[in-house]
Parts: sequence; structure tokens; C-alpha cells
Amino acid sequence: MPEWAIVDPALLASCPPDLIAANGMDALTQLIESFVSLKANPFTDALALSGIEAVKRGLLTWYQGEADTAEARAAMAYAALLSGITLAQVGLGSVHGLAAPLGAFHPIPHGTACGTLLAAATAMNIEALRQREPDHVALTKYAQLGSLLTGKAIQEPRERLGALLKLLRRWTTQLKLRRWALWRDDGQYGLIVANARAAA
Repeated sequence: MPEWAIVDPALLASCPPDLIAANGMDALTQLIESFVSLKANPFTDALALSGIEAVKRGLLTWYQGEADTAEARAAMAYAALLSGITLAQVGLGSVHGLAAPLGAFHPIPHGTACGTLLAAATAMNIEALRQREPDHVALTKYAQLGSLLTGKAIQEPRERLGALLKLLRRWTTQLKLRRWALWRDDGQYGLIVANARAAA
């Protein structure tokens, strides 16, 4: 474990767009997974929400080179720092459970794996919760994120969930995250699934 961590947005100034997209979506994934974790608590929720707000302010602005990129870099450095703090306290979820073995057995960068899986995994989690535990607090939290990230005052929880999923899909497209093709006959599926279960 390091004794010191230097978080300096100026060091991020030379990051290319693909790195901004991958690392930004990894930080967002870590914050969302921490926020809906079974181990989440008011302290980690406050940090996660603050980080998610920072991602909303900074990620696309920095990636697209709009407005004040120095401010956007600072927002994303802050979000990434908070994502590390929250995941260390309450753990992660299904996206990271799958991204870890995908990166271990295929040349898929971790942030790219997280970014491309986030919308689909979130949709699956929401659907599973609706079927198994429709009153689960995580559904309320996902709906809260739908309002927070879109900036829209949507009253109906189902509409807020839909807005969240739509936004995550749109960001994946806007950030031009690379897609990877895995073939069923490559002998890796069982290995990935087994290691995803171990990592989740």
C-alpha cells in the first residue's frame, strides 16, 4: 500500500481521448457500484454521490475538449479519488466481477471493459431486482442516479431508471469505447464465468 497518493489534475493534461473515456467510465462504474453495494452506508453514499456529480460535470467536457478542460480534469481527478475510497470500503459489483477476468484472459483494457459493460450490467441488475426484490433500496438508488445524471426532475421511479439506462448507453456511444468480439468456440467462456464468480 502506498504511503502517499498525489492527485494532481495537471498531470492528466496530456491524456488522449481514448484514455479519458476508459478511465472516466471506470471511475463512474466504481462510484455507481459502491453506491448500490449491499455494504454501502451514509458515509460512502455521500462520497459516491459527490463523485458521480463530478463525473457529470467533467467527463464529457474533458473528453470533447469543451469549455474549461482544466476544471473538467480536476472534477475527474476528484471523482477517481472518491471512487477508490468508496470501493475500498464497500466493494464493487457485477461489472468489475466480469471486467477482471475479461482483462486477464483477453487483451481488453480494464476501463474499456467497465465502460462497455456498465449500461448492460446496470439494466440486468435493475431487472433482476424488479423480479426478486421490487422494494430493494438499490432500485431507489438507481432511480436517484437517473435524476442526478440527467439533471431532470422526473417523478416516476420507472422513468428515472429508464433515463439512467438511456444516458449510460448514450455516453458509451459518445465516448467511442472500443468494442471487442469474443467467440464462443475460443475455449475461454467457462474460464471467464468461473473467474467472474470468484471476483464478484
